[in-house]
Formats: sequence, C-alpha cells, structure tokens
Amino acid sequence: MSLPSTGWHKSSYSGEREDACVEAAVAAGGAGVRVRDSKDRDRRPFSVSARAWSGFLNALHADGV
Repeated sequence: MSLPSTGWHKSSYSGEREDACVEAAVAAGGAGVRVRDSKDRDRRPFSVSARAWSGFLNALHADGV
C-alpha cells in the first residue's frame, strides 16, 4: 500500500476527529514517508524510508488491522 504523492493523509481509523490521528505524506522526491501527529502539526514530523513504511503497513495488514 502506498500514499498518493500530494499532501498529508490521515489514518482511516481516526474517523471524523481531526485532532486524534496520525497523518502521513510522501517526502519530496519520493524519498520516504513523513509522519506527524495531527494534534501537534507545528512539531517537526519524523521520516521513514519507503521500505520501512511498506514493511509497517504489511505488518498491520498481516495482523488484520
């Protein structure tokens, strides 16, 4: 599973609440994925490689999440 290449995308598990979710965005040039907490958008997001992000999503799907 991958993210569209523009903008921040929130977790589908956060429902309608705008302030209780994790958001992710593809880093510039496709150099990985940035992740942030929607409650603190001014805080610098952390970055993970595309491979690490893919592994994370695959593990979630394997656990039925």
